[in-house]
Amino acid sequence: MKRLLFILLSAMAITSCTEQTQQLPNPFFEQWTTPYGVPPFDRIKDYHYQPAFERALSLHDEEIAAIVANGEKSTFENTIAAMDCSGRMLSDVSNIFGMICAAETNENLQALEEQIMPLLASHSDAILMNNQLFERVKAVYDSRKSCDLNAEQIRLTEKIYDDFVRSGALLNAEQKERLKAINEELSTLSVRFGSNVLAENNNYVLYQTDKDVAALPTPIRDAAKEKAAELGEKGKYAFTLHKPSMIPFLTHSPNRAAREEIYKAYINRCNNNDEFDNKQIINDMVRLRAEKAQLLGYNNYAEYVISDQMASSPKAVYKLLDEVWNPALERAKEELAEMETLFKNDFTEEGYKFESWDWWFYANKVRQQKYALNEEIIRAYFSLDNTRQGIFNLANRLFGITFRPVSVPVYHNEVCAYEVLDNDESHLGILYFDFHPRAGKGQGAWCGYYREQRYEADGTRTTPVVGIVCNFTRPSASTPSLLTLDEVTTLFHEFGHALHFLFTDVKYSGLIGVEGDFVELPSQIMENWALTPQMLKTYATHYRTGEVIRDQFITRITNSSLFNQGFNTVELIASALSDMDIHSVKEYTPIDVDGFEYDALYQKRGMLQQIEPRYHYTYFAHIFSGGYSAGYYFYIWAEVLDKDAFEAFYQTGDMFDRKTAKSLRQNILSKGGSKDGMTLYKAFRGAEPDKKAMLKARGLWKEPEVDTLQSAAEPTVSEMLKMKKSK
Repeated sequence: MKRLLFILLSAMAITSCTEQTQQLPNPFFEQWTTPYGVPPFDRIKDYHYQPAFERALSLHDEEIAAIVANGEKSTFENTIAAMDCSGRMLSDVSNIFGMICAAETNENLQALEEQIMPLLASHSDAILMNNQLFERVKAVYDSRKSCDLNAEQIRLTEKIYDDFVRSGALLNAEQKERLKAINEELSTLSVRFGSNVLAENNNYVLYQTDKDVAALPTPIRDAAKEKAAELGEKGKYAFTLHKPSMIPFLTHSPNRAAREEIYKAYINRCNNNDEFDNKQIINDMVRLRAEKAQLLGYNNYAEYVISDQMASSPKAVYKLLDEVWNPALERAKEELAEMETLFKNDFTEEGYKFESWDWWFYANKVRQQKYALNEEIIRAYFSLDNTRQGIFNLANRLFGITFRPVSVPVYHNEVCAYEVLDNDESHLGILYFDFHPRAGKGQGAWCGYYREQRYEADGTRTTPVVGIVCNFTRPSASTPSLLTLDEVTTLFHEFGHALHFLFTDVKYSGLIGVEGDFVELPSQIMENWALTPQMLKTYATHYRTGEVIRDQFITRITNSSLFNQGFNTVELIASALSDMDIHSVKEYTPIDVDGFEYDALYQKRGMLQQIEPRYHYTYFAHIFSGGYSAGYYFYIWAEVLDKDAFEAFYQTGDMFDRKTAKSLRQNILSKGGSKDGMTLYKAFRGAEPDKKAMLKARGLWKEPEVDTLQSAAEPTVSEMLKMKKSK
């Protein structure tokens, strides 16, 4: 294995310049003296990563070799626990590198990522397909119930054994070599896919004039004017494909042609038959994933992925998606009918048809007419600083934790950091925030860690270092960063992930992770507090006057909570279905990417032509470069859990109930993957989740009708008595 890694590393394109950097001081080779041991971002340079990876891979290699060479009988401690403790430098370097590549990448890091990812895939395969190592793991696994192991040790043993099997440990030598080649190629394709999407995000700009933007709210105009000046087009207004720029334009611009232009640029990303086109990459990834699944004994890739999740099978996933799809589609049709009435008032001539780029504009009109909800007025109450403080106050009220600003190294001057203190004032971790779009940052929002929590050999706990990364509306010269209601709930969502990382307290690193369709529960449950009247009163204050949000605005927000839910649900479920469909391919044949998607959604399931899926395949980074392949359904599956879990707070009569919050932390947030997701959930809730709460929250629940056929077939007691007398 060491020889294999040496060959792979030697094959890397290392220039003489890079060789010189190997001799320079490297922060990854030092004991960090930074506050709380956070990464020394001010000292880490792009050229430090490659030698850091090389050393980390070599060290991990040596640790695995020592486990294999151990002449003693395989035990939990000398095999399973030893594996769990191995590779810590590699984990730290990989976590930091991955987070930086997502939030602050450049051409150098993108090139390095294309080199590193196949090496990491090869390194993982070399471990998980090591026959001698697997024999030791299997020996512990086979005797796990008869040994004196506790529940966590048994769980870790089973997870490691399953990882080996799912990674090809039972394959023959030829099959293993093929699987290794597949994994390496997939890792390279994934990086290229993501790089293409990033390039397309940055390559398009829509410039407007004073006349063009006259109808737009002042904060939107100011932000666009500053963006144009940044791009060297002073006096113009620039709108990009980043959502904080594009969505306000689609919502407020009466210029239909311009709306069409920017929206088509967005939905056609990486689908223009140019150097950034992703259609062939998608074909290659689907082909390789299907082959991988079949090598491992599964019918298709979706079955392979989901067999290790709470859902267990694609059938269960499709069942849930179909149950939500049909009522959501009916609701979307009703929403469309309302908007088409307004559209026809604006376009009375023949030949005009409501299109997808009209949806935001007319939805905004309907919202203002039905609910008197002007989001630009509402945004004044949701400054970024106030919202963040509101979230901190919520966490304190629920869990007793506090947040205080801390001076630590950061990777960009826009990043800020907080120390998190537990309810006993002990240090719980460090939390970074990175809020605004940049050329080197991917779209969307996410939360990850630069360092996982872990226990050292002496029993001390190393605390986590966590980061929340977003793409929120930037402040302008005239206003602070003011969030839309969607951005508010997004921040609550990512903060939920952060709490999960901060609270996780498990002895073994291999038990930190949870099932993919459980991982969104901790994040999505936090969204439930965001816009409740009780919560809004604590943080939604006007950025200029300090006025607490008015009751009339709270009422409008509450009344409009189900507004546009048909659209929101359809675009979400559409992407989950298209993900499932393309990964359910059994025998690969070349795919017409656009045609496959159109048939799956519009032809087969009757999706409205006026709605685009949340992600088209060519820029669906979640499933082709983000770890959610055959797993975009995770969000809706976890929503069943989070809505039902939030009911536990309401049932106490106090949505801030400390006792319920303590149970949530003890039974779910602190447990990591020490037990399966359903076991953890039932420990908190006392029963399995009921999807009724989710359907109600989306306005899709209808009380079941009485089954008249069954009633007719089953006579009442009085009828039965009459029948008996007549005999």
